[in-house]
Amino acid sequence: MTALLATNAQLHSDWTADYRLYSSQRVDAAELFRPIRQGAQQSLAADEALTVAMDDSILRKTGRKIPGVGFRRDPLSPPFHVNFVRGLRFVQLSALVHQQDGFNRMIPIDFQQAPLPVRPATNASAEQHQQYKVALAAANINQLGRERVRNLRQQLDQDAKQRPRHLRLVVDGRFTNAKLLKHLPANTTLIGRIRRDAKLYFLPQNQAATGRKRLYGQAAPTPQELLSNPEAQFQLVQAQLGARSCQFKVKVLGPLRACQAGGGQNLQLLVIAPLGYRLRKGSKLLYRQPAFLICTDPGLSIQSLLQSYLWRWDIEVNFRDQKTLLGLGQAQVRNPHSVQSQPAVAVAAYGLLLLAAAQANLQALRPPKWRPPSEPKRLSTASLINLLRHQLWSSSIKKSFCHFRSNPSADHNPKKLQPDLRSALFYAAA
Repeated sequence: MTALLATNAQLHSDWTADYRLYSSQRVDAAELFRPIRQGAQQSLAADEALTVAMDDSILRKTGRKIPGVGFRRDPLSPPFHVNFVRGLRFVQLSALVHQQDGFNRMIPIDFQQAPLPVRPATNASAEQHQQYKVALAAANINQLGRERVRNLRQQLDQDAKQRPRHLRLVVDGRFTNAKLLKHLPANTTLIGRIRRDAKLYFLPQNQAATGRKRLYGQAAPTPQELLSNPEAQFQLVQAQLGARSCQFKVKVLGPLRACQAGGGQNLQLLVIAPLGYRLRKGSKLLYRQPAFLICTDPGLSIQSLLQSYLWRWDIEVNFRDQKTLLGLGQAQVRNPHSVQSQPAVAVAAYGLLLLAAAQANLQALRPPKWRPPSEPKRLSTASLINLLRHQLWSSSIKKSFCHFRSNPSADHNPKKLQPDLRSALFYAAA
C-alpha cells in the first residue's frame, strides 16, 4: 500500500481511506478476476476448450493472531520426514492463454482462501465438537475445489452468448478423488494424476437379462503394470514442453472405470514413460519419474490430453513468481477481510500484467552488450516488471542530468561513448 501511495505521489495526503481499503470490504475479488477470465477466453478459438489448472499453495506466516493460520504440511520437506509449518492455504485456478508471440501462458483467474475451523477445547461440550466436525468437513480442500470449479462453470455458462465453452480441468493427485470426480459439472472434462497402483476395471460384459446390472467388469492392469507390460506398445506423441518440442512415449488404455469416479463414468488411462535429460552437454542421461493420468473423456485425443497436462506446470510458475517477485503473503494484516482481500488483489494485479503481455506483442528491454544473443523466449515476469517500470518512469525523465556537470576544457578529448541514462537506471532498479 505504501508503494502504491508513493507511485501516485500521495505520500503527503491523507492515506486513512487507502489503508482501510481491504478491512472495510471494499474489494470484490470476483469482479477483479472477471475481465482476466474473459480476456483468456478471447485468445482461444470459438470451438476450443478452456484449459484450467487448479492447485493449492501455502503462504507461510509466523503470527499466531492471523485468522486462518494453522499448521500445514511443508511441501518442501523430505519424503522420509514430514515437516509442518504455520501458514495460510489458498486455492488458485489458472487459465491457458495463447499469446500473440506464439507462446502459451497460464494466468490466474480465481484465488480463494481455504482456512480450517478452530479446534474446540478438550473440555468443550459434545455439541461444540459435533459442530467442529461438520465445519471441518465443509472446509475440506477438495470440497472447496469442487465449489470453485462449479462457480467457474456457472460463470462460463452466463458469459456464453450461444454455445457454452467446454471446460477442461487439469489437477494433480490431491484433487483426483471421488469428491471431485463424482460431482463434475456438465460440459467439463477432468485430467488428473493417479497413483501407480490405482485399481481400475474394464467395462462389464455379458450383462444378465435379469437382476442388478453390473457397473464394473474384470480388473484392469494397474498403471505400473501397464507401463511394465512389454506386450503393450509405446506410442510416440509430439508435444510442446516450454519453448521446445519434445517427443514422448505413452501407452493408452480405455475405456475403463474406477470406484473414485463412479460406475457411470468412463475413463481413459494414459501412461507417460520417463523423459530423459542431461544436466549439461555430454553428461550422463538421467530420467524423470513416469506419470499416470486419467481423463473423464475417453474420446479425447492423446495429443490434446498430454499437452493439457504439460501446460499445467505453469501454475507452479505462477506460485513462484507471486511469492518471490510480488511478495505475496508478506503483508502484515490481521483483519479477517484483509487476510482474504489483500492476496487476492495482488494475484489479480499479477493476472492483469500477464494478460496485457499476452494481448500485446511486447519486446524486452535491450540487453547489455556482454550478454550473448539467444533465441526468442517467452518474457518472464521479471522482464515484464522491468518493462512496466520503463514505461511508467520514462515519461518522468524528460532530459538527462548532464547540466549538473561543468563543461570540459577545450584541450580535453570528447567522450566517445555516451551511455543511455534510462537503460542504466532501469537495469539498476531491477
